[in-house]
Amino acid sequence: QETEDILADVLKVEVFRQTVAEQVLVGSYCTFSNQGGLVHPRTTIEDQDELSSLLQVPLVAGTVNRGSEVIAGGMVVNDWCAFCGLDTTSTELSVIESIFKLNEAQPSAIATTMRDSLIDSLA
Repeated sequence: QETEDILADVLKVEVFRQTVAEQVLVGSYCTFSNQGGLVHPRTTIEDQDELSSLLQVPLVAGTVNRGSEVIAGGMVVNDWCAFCGLDTTSTELSVIESIFKLNEAQPSAIATTMRDSLIDSLA
């Protein structure tokens, strides 16, 4: 509880206590961006729906690096690109591209989004 209070105070965000596939190391077993999220393959549909509604992004269960369940140990992602381990299969890459909407990250769209966020931060 103390850690949650510190996070809420310092980052000025709402904090939710949650597990992913009954794992308490949430940061290791999922990866999120503003476009979507990839969670542990054993995450139930109910948990995915709950997390998706809390975070307001679509979620899908999957793996990286030929079946590794430790998602964050095998990839990093932002709104425009993702980097995965060398062992990541084409099927896993397809899921990653789809859920994080990486095919939509064209240079013109990126520049527009960055310009809009800069204007918002200066306003």
